[in-house]
Amino acid sequence: MNYDFRRSRTLRLKNGRPKRRFIFPLLMLAAVGALFWQVFFLADKENVSGSADVQAEPKIRREVVRAVILPGDTITSLLGHIFTPQEIHNLNQECKEVFPLSKLSAGQGYRLSLLDGAFESLEYDIDSDDQLIIRQNEQGFEVDRKPIPYSVREEVVSATILANLFDAVISHGENEVLAINLADIFAWDIDFIRDIHPGDSFKVLVEKRYRDGSPAGYGKILAAQFTNQGETFQAFLYKDGDQRAAYFDENGKGLRKAFLRAPVSFSRISSGFSLRRFHPITKTWKAHPAIDYAAPTGTPIMAIGNGTISKIGFTKYNGNFIKLKHNNGMESLYLHMSRFAKNMKSGKRVSQGQAIGFVGSTGLATGPHLCFRMYKGGRPINPAKLKSVSVEPVSKANMAEFKNSISPLIARLEGEPSSATRLAATENDSEAGTALN
Repeated sequence: MNYDFRRSRTLRLKNGRPKRRFIFPLLMLAAVGALFWQVFFLADKENVSGSADVQAEPKIRREVVRAVILPGDTITSLLGHIFTPQEIHNLNQECKEVFPLSKLSAGQGYRLSLLDGAFESLEYDIDSDDQLIIRQNEQGFEVDRKPIPYSVREEVVSATILANLFDAVISHGENEVLAINLADIFAWDIDFIRDIHPGDSFKVLVEKRYRDGSPAGYGKILAAQFTNQGETFQAFLYKDGDQRAAYFDENGKGLRKAFLRAPVSFSRISSGFSLRRFHPITKTWKAHPAIDYAAPTGTPIMAIGNGTISKIGFTKYNGNFIKLKHNNGMESLYLHMSRFAKNMKSGKRVSQGQAIGFVGSTGLATGPHLCFRMYKGGRPINPAKLKSVSVEPVSKANMAEFKNSISPLIARLEGEPSSATRLAATENDSEAGTALN
C-alpha cells in the first residue's frame, strides 16, 4: 500500500487564504502604532526636556525690608552685615553732599531691597516731602535726593466749630495737623485762643497724600475760608513771580503781617492785660501789662515777629526769659520758660514763628504758663489791640493772573465738585512710592 503524505494543493490554497486576509490589517495596525509612538512618546520627551531646561534657569530671589529708624540706629547698624567698613565709609562720603547719613532720624521710614541677598537699593524718607535713594553700581554708589512720589487728591474739608478748632477738625475724621496748618495761615488775623466762638466755621481745599493706597498726611492747603464772629477771611496760595509761594486774600492782599496774634498755639488765656490785678502769689494789687497763656509744660513759644534777642537769662521773678527787639521801636518779652530753644543767645536773629523756648513755671509762677508782654518805645502796650501792617500785596504785573487762578478755587470752596485725583510722580517712579512704614 502506498501512502502519499503530501498535502493536496487544494488544501494548501484553502488554508493559505485566511493568512493572506490578515496581512494588510496587521500592517495598518503597526503603522498606527508607530505613528502613536512618534507623536506622544517623542512629544512627551521634548516636554520633559523643555521642563528640564526651565528648571535649570536660576530663580532670582528678591527681598524687601520695610521698617523705621529706631533710636540709636546708624548706617552701620543697617548695612554693616552687607558692606565692609571701608564700603560703609565710602558710602558716607558719597552721601555727604546729598544728605549726611549722620542725620538719620528715629521714626523715619526706610525700604531696603536685596537681590539674592546682595544690596540693591536703600530708600530713606528724609521728611514728608523728600527721600534719599542709594543704589550700587560698578563704580561704587549712586546717591539721589528725590521728591516722594505720592498720589494726591484735592478735597474740601468743612465744619462748624462747637468748642474749638482742634475738636472740629478731629470730629470730622481729619488729623490735628490740618488744624495746626489752618491756624498758621490765619494766625495774623485770628487769635485762635481768644477769638474763637461756637458757630464759627471753616472750609479748606487741601491736598491729601496717599502712598500704596494708604493715607500719608497732607500736602498744601490751596485755599481756605474761615468765618469768625460773622467776619469771613479767605486765603489763596499763590506764587507771585520769583517770590516764594504765599497766602493772599481775594483782593491780592498778603495775609502775612509783621506780628503774629499770639506766641503760642491753642492755649488758654489765664490772665489778660490789666493795669490793676490781684497777684495770686504776692497777694497784692499791681499792674499786669501782659497776657498770660496757660499751656502744658514744653509747649513751643514762637517769636511773634522777626527780631534780635536783646536779653536772655534767668531772674528770681521772671524765671527763664527772652526779650526780642523788633523794627520801629517794638519789643516783645517772654517769661517763665521751662527752657530755651537750642542755640538761643544774646544778639541772635530769629524769624517770625521760630520756636525760641518752651512753656514752663520758672520764677514766680503758680503753674506752667507764658507771661507775654509787648513794648513800643519802652512803654507797655496791650498785645491784643496791636494793629499789624501787612506785607506786600500781589504785584500789579501778576494781579490779573492771580484773579484768574483763584476763580476755580473759590468755586471749589463754595460748592465742591467731584474730587480730582492726580499723580505727583510718573509711572516709572510708582514703585518707589510704596509705603515705607
